[in-house]
Amino acid sequence: MSDAIKILIKNKKARHEYFIEETIEAGIALVGSEVKSIRSGKANIKEAYVRIMNNEAEIHGMHISPYEKGSAYNQDPIRIRILLLHKKQIIKLASQVAQKGLTLVPLTVYLKNGLVKIEVGVARGKKLYDKRQDIMRKDAQRKQDVARKMAR
Repeated sequence: MSDAIKILIKNKKARHEYFIEETIEAGIALVGSEVKSIRSGKANIKEAYVRIMNNEAEIHGMHISPYEKGSAYNQDPIRIRILLLHKKQIIKLASQVAQKGLTLVPLTVYLKNGLVKIEVGVARGKKLYDKRQDIMRKDAQRKQDVARKMAR
């Protein structure tokens, strides 16, 4: 069976603010109306972060808008959601986060074979000069691309 992946939500801010050292795929414990809302693209992970507490990985600050056609029993849009990981993965992530300067940041939310998955990155914060270098590099690349198109 092929892994059919459809990216639903990206956290572009994370790659700008952090150096991503490692990524890991996790499932999310969701309610049915939340899944429908995510499938329609009504979720936000820009301000979200992952914290490991009580041997569980939890995602904080992930906003999933209530499903319009849902009932009066819709869930709280910014409730804490549990990430579905193996115990060894949680222990490994906890040891990495214990290092100074590392944090867990959600990068993308996507569908994989009909299931909602999230890509979590072990990240180290960038300094201001690192961000400036990235912007300069992107600008130079853009100028080269434009010059190539004009030369054709």
